[in-house]
Amino acid sequence: MSTFVYFVRHAQSIFVEGQERKRGLSGKGKLDALTVKEILKVEAIDHFVSSPYERAIETIRPAANEFLNDIRIEEDLRERAIGDFSPLLFNDAKYNIYSDKLLAFPNGESSVTAQERGVHVIERLLNDYKNQKIVIGTHGDIMTLILNYYDIRFDFNFWQTTSMPDIYKLHFEKNKLIDVIRLWDIEST
Repeated sequence: MSTFVYFVRHAQSIFVEGQERKRGLSGKGKLDALTVKEILKVEAIDHFVSSPYERAIETIRPAANEFLNDIRIEEDLRERAIGDFSPLLFNDAKYNIYSDKLLAFPNGESSVTAQERGVHVIERLLNDYKNQKIVIGTHGDIMTLILNYYDIRFDFNFWQTTSMPDIYKLHFEKNKLIDVIRLWDIEST
């Protein structure tokens, strides 16, 4: 039997300094969350899990409501804190922390540390919800790092190609990743 995990990267959110956990979706993000619901509607989802960040929760909430399901919050699915990367530009800083998995900027988190905490949650969910379908409201970095644990092709270059929102369907046999399919069609948004 198979377990399916649907990583849903959060929809568009307006950046507000110091409001990482509380900032919700933009108007476009709210509309895209309805499209996420429509895509997931045909998947017969059993469980909804999310990062504690409001934008991740809001992105999957319409789908959870459609299935009359609560959203289980997992603190360790929070986004990776990049920290103080000055004087580097954002993309250069991202490239560096993906290239050197042990690198952590001041007040930030290394790829290894973030990956370990995220994978721990996924492994637990795979055991708790064997042979079921699980939606996970997530973020670009933590999603990429978790995917990278199972398949090294998911790296900085992959991270750069992801959109807000985005949906990836992961097929697991036991705890082995078999396949990843992108369900979000960025051309239609």
